Amino acid sequence: MPIKTIYFEDGVVKLIDQTKLPNELVYITCKTMEDIWHAIKTMQIRGAPAIGIAAGFGVAFGMRDFSGNNYVEFRNKLEEVADYLFKVRPTAVNLVWALNRMKKAVDNNQRKDIGKIKELLIKEAVNILEEDKAICRKIGEAGEPSIKESCNVLTHCNAGGLATADYGTALGVLFYAQEKGKNFHVYADETRPVLQGARLTAWELMQAGISCTLICDNMAASLMRQKKVDLVIVGADRIARNGDTANKIGTYGLACLAHLHKIPFYVAAPMSTFDFNIPDGSHIIIEERHSEEVTHIKGTRIAPCDVRTYNPSFDVTPVEYITAFFTEKGVVYPVKEGNRFMLERM
Repeated sequence: MPIKTIYFEDGVVKLIDQTKLPNELVYITCKTMEDIWHAIKTMQIRGAPAIGIAAGFGVAFGMRDFSGNNYVEFRNKLEEVADYLFKVRPTAVNLVWALNRMKKAVDNNQRKDIGKIKELLIKEAVNILEEDKAICRKIGEAGEPSIKESCNVLTHCNAGGLATADYGTALGVLFYAQEKGKNFHVYADETRPVLQGARLTAWELMQAGISCTLICDNMAASLMRQKKVDLVIVGADRIARNGDTANKIGTYGLACLAHLHKIPFYVAAPMSTFDFNIPDGSHIIIEERHSEEVTHIKGTRIAPCDVRTYNPSFDVTPVEYITAFFTEKGVVYPVKEGNRFMLERM
């Protein structure tokens, strides 16, 4: 991605307001922890890795105005800031991963002056951002062999540069394959209710010059039956120890369809998305969002007033429906031992 998704400059974070795409390319400026919280909550920035990056800066900004030199008070304030940011979107494990990394940076430097620790927090947030760029390219390299000449790829939601620092996870595989000179076609699910596929993925693919077709979510089954889909690649927001994967709502349905039609189903994600503290997907917290995302599109009501809605932002795909994971460490395969699955080469 030649366009920066999120970057730090002159003491502030600037990020693309993804709610404006594809009609406008607008950057917003976040100067405070509250600005970061609002950007994540309203999905001005979204995608698990990008949320983690933003959260790192949120911690640094939240601690910037701390006054005094008492380390215990500073550390207690850090817990308050981290808890505030954690609650904004609980499903994406990259958020808590980044918060814990910022805490560790403080714990490892507790003998330093408070002013110096504040500087180290900014540096750590910048490190998370820069590392993500390299990680995404390694994910692309790991997944590139799955993209065969003239194949048709189906993807869901947005796992491109807009969901990371600048390159993407699932779309990073496609960008890398394009760099290798491969020709292929991508079907992008629209991804209701917020339309990340229509607004963001289609935009990114067209910006990159990759052949793509936008489809409604309920068209994927028909395409598969017509043998017009050779593989599915999606991103992830949290992956349990056994490989069960939380991703944007609708991913589980695609995995079921791919399993029925014997189509490979791949998940592209950094190691920071793996949550080894939970044994399986039943322990993943699923965020539920406001009903207006379902009843309205761009502020226009499309459903009767007062109708009940159900709006989980994510679902969980069982590991047995996943062919492999593309990570910065290489390709990881689910393997079955007895009655349970585990991940190979972790």
